[in-house]
Amino acid sequence: MATSGMRGLSTFIADIRNCQNKEAEKARVEKELANIRSKIKAAGMTGYEKKKYVWKMLYIYMLGYDVEYGQTEAIALMSAPKYAEKQVGYIVTAALLNETVQELRLVINTVRNDIISRNEIFQCLGLTFVANVGGTEFAESLAADVQQLLLSRTARPLVRKKAALCLLRLYRKNRDVINVDGWGDVLGPLLDERDIGVLTAVMSLLLALVAASPEAYLACVPKCVRLLERLTRSVDVPQEYTYYGIPSPWLQVKTMRVLQYFPALEDPGQRRGLLEVLQRVLMGTDVVKNVNKNNAAHAVLFEALALVLHMDVDRDLMTQCVALLGKFIAVREPNIRYLGLENMARLAAVADMNAAIKRHQAHIIASLKDPDISIRRRALDLLYGMCDTSNAKDIVEELLKFMASADFGLREELALKAAILAEKYAPDLGWYVDVILQLVEKAGDFVSDDIWYRVVQIVTNNDDLQAYAASKGLAYLRASAVHETMIKVGAYLLGEYGHLLARQPGSSPADIFAALHHHFHSASVPTKSLLLTAYIKLLLHAPPDPALRDQVLAVFTKYGSALDAEVQQRAVEYFALASRGPGMADIVAEMPKFPERASALEKRVVDSAGDTTEISAAARRAVDSSAVVLAPGAVPAQPGQPAPLRGPGPGAAPSAGPTAAPGRQEYVAPWAAGGAAPVANGHAPSGADLLGDLLAPDAPPAGGPPSDPLASAQGAAAAAVEPVGSVAEWFSKLCVADSGVLYEDPFLQIGVKQQYAGPQGRLLLFFGNKHTAPLTALHATISAPPGCASPPAPPPDTLPPRAQLQMAIECVCAAPFPAPASLALSYSAGVQPVAVQLHLPAVLSKFLQPVPVTADSFFAKWKQFLNPPNRIQEIVRNVKPIGLQGIAAAFIALKIGLAQGLDPNPNNLVAASSLATENNGANAVCMVRVETDPADRTQLRLTVACSNPTATQALRQIIVDAVTEPTLALPAPPPPAGNPLAGLF
Repeated sequence: MATSGMRGLSTFIADIRNCQNKEAEKARVEKELANIRSKIKAAGMTGYEKKKYVWKMLYIYMLGYDVEYGQTEAIALMSAPKYAEKQVGYIVTAALLNETVQELRLVINTVRNDIISRNEIFQCLGLTFVANVGGTEFAESLAADVQQLLLSRTARPLVRKKAALCLLRLYRKNRDVINVDGWGDVLGPLLDERDIGVLTAVMSLLLALVAASPEAYLACVPKCVRLLERLTRSVDVPQEYTYYGIPSPWLQVKTMRVLQYFPALEDPGQRRGLLEVLQRVLMGTDVVKNVNKNNAAHAVLFEALALVLHMDVDRDLMTQCVALLGKFIAVREPNIRYLGLENMARLAAVADMNAAIKRHQAHIIASLKDPDISIRRRALDLLYGMCDTSNAKDIVEELLKFMASADFGLREELALKAAILAEKYAPDLGWYVDVILQLVEKAGDFVSDDIWYRVVQIVTNNDDLQAYAASKGLAYLRASAVHETMIKVGAYLLGEYGHLLARQPGSSPADIFAALHHHFHSASVPTKSLLLTAYIKLLLHAPPDPALRDQVLAVFTKYGSALDAEVQQRAVEYFALASRGPGMADIVAEMPKFPERASALEKRVVDSAGDTTEISAAARRAVDSSAVVLAPGAVPAQPGQPAPLRGPGPGAAPSAGPTAAPGRQEYVAPWAAGGAAPVANGHAPSGADLLGDLLAPDAPPAGGPPSDPLASAQGAAAAAVEPVGSVAEWFSKLCVADSGVLYEDPFLQIGVKQQYAGPQGRLLLFFGNKHTAPLTALHATISAPPGCASPPAPPPDTLPPRAQLQMAIECVCAAPFPAPASLALSYSAGVQPVAVQLHLPAVLSKFLQPVPVTADSFFAKWKQFLNPPNRIQEIVRNVKPIGLQGIAAAFIALKIGLAQGLDPNPNNLVAASSLATENNGANAVCMVRVETDPADRTQLRLTVACSNPTATQALRQIIVDAVTEPTLALPAPPPPAGNPLAGLF
């Protein structure tokens, strides 16, 4: 840095190096900074002096001290005519300032003048500066000049190389600086360059471009293949670009990575040439002692392996890849073993490769005991990927053995994968139960609730398995020290199926109760709730036993005054049930069978793998084609089927229905957090279906495979975000219910709670972030129709991960309104913007009030509204198969009061309500008549008459939506000519 003509700088550096301690160094730096400050304040510094003091400031900055002044002098040097001064200005400015500093705006014109000048040295300085600190404003101002310099036929290779890297920086800051249309043809000639430096820089630029829009650069594919052939044959590769005998390994790697963004080659000549290149790379790579050569060779090799997977080539070449990787996982060098295991795991995801990989199973299992945890993780991933029915028992047994010595950070993943493999490849379900119980015994703290939820689902759905599972659970519970997860599993199994063990010695209900209650005092509150449920089921399902009854009632009596409300409530209610005797057994019947659907466990593995591992298209197809189902012979969930629950919560009252996992630190919608309704015969009330599955935090979207929203957004930002269910159905349910889901997609869930009193209404919107990253740029705008005012405060711009915020909306029905208020919602999930338009369920029927009417008053009003627009009559088709009673129930839910006995025809309904408005004197009278045909329940005739035409239209639409099939709703035909009901009343 110091030159012979800058003695002051040399002396200062020497003084710093001679300092004996930090205090002396600091004192010398402060003295020099004071000197520089005084020199800068004094006017008339020469260019040489500026250069010297600016160098000193840079050296002080490199030592770690703050330099709060002097940047102006460095910027001024960038405009100097001399190269020595201009170079100092560029270097120091780039080091001291970053793209966020406003002062950089001052140098844009200076940099542009150097870039468009004919001085190649000045051009290189400007391009290097922009490539290091250029921001959005640089991109907008300089991109065109840099592109022109890159495509120039007269510029030297050194300048064009820097121009390519500079343009890459500007493109990353603002993608609009490069017009995609036609750029594939522009880059084509650049790939024919003979200079390897220019090719490497251009390939870096191309790699960024094809990652965003590969279809625009298909013309570059043949040139990339020819470039690889040239490099692997070492044709025209200068010695300075040959690294340990490998021709430009950096360029080879970039070119292979570019080809992975395009579909597999279809042209026979290109495909044959690329396969020859890959064969040459695979067969010409081996492990040597030179570390640097190994690094370069293996970088090319593993990129070639990824390209082989992407191209989905013939099995012979893939088998050669497996054999080569088998050598790598057997060497002592940990880095090579790691890469070998990682790439073999990718190959394991390809069909028909397991047979070749199994030959190396001993080395893979041995890697589980490697001192390096990263190698152990890759070995676990590979064992998980290569497992099938032939080696499942061996691999699962090895995983169970490894569990005792595995790192704490690895045990949860280990338990999860062992559970999935045991279920997926179980020779029989008894073996699967044995494996899960062993997992709980060996690593209870690391066995997630999802795993034991899954085993009880499978036991519940397989009658032949229930007695065996209960007996195994009883055997484990008889130990003196049992993990709490084992207590939960045992409590559920023995509560549900303990009565099946009555004929086995030592398995009487009294013995089972003793085994369970032995662990009661050491259990947590949620587990005590499960045990209490097991006690009541065990008592009511077992043959009468006075001694057992006294013991159980004593427990219920004792905990009827427990401090915890949940335990207290269960104890009191179960005491009441038990006091009534065996006649209450149907109240606590066995759990019904769970819907057969794909396992939620595998979703967790796929999500975690998607965050850390890139898998080729062929491998992803193989992974996506496999699904773990509930039991052998079960089928995955079909489109439209409700999303799976998180699992059975055996502690639901009184019949242990499915609930969310206890203790999960995740948001739960407040309308689902209240007390559960009573459960009869093991079945939840029908209203539970509205929210149960939709509010499960980790449940996959209905009708599709589970996926990680943020991984999808990062990996495929262009994919549109779609709702996970029917927005129309959610809205339809909320028109008759007070709470429920308004909208849900993979990132966000919106729930609603409603309250109405006369013309006043209040809606509480709950915005819940479902994932582990914040949602930003959140905007929610309410547009209310005339007559329904709602001025809510906007929500915050950012919704933290796993968090929930509320938005209160006060609405007033000032007059009849034709349509509900709308909610314009937009937010950003990572790089993915989302915008939706929703209707709020504050429909006109929410402000209706049923009114008692007599025949005289009803007919008098009815005759006042004989013609449109106050009266509308139409034939409604595609009516739901709910019958007349169902239509009556829908009217009650819509607050339309039924007028009994006014119509002598038993197939007709007559109803009347009053619309509550802010001005009581302007209340609208609404009357409805429904005529049905017993011979054709798919259609009906609807007549709506109101004192306000707007109310007539709105109420007609609400009723049609309530009584017709949502998927079959069609535009209503025009009303028949005339009015056949005129004068009927």
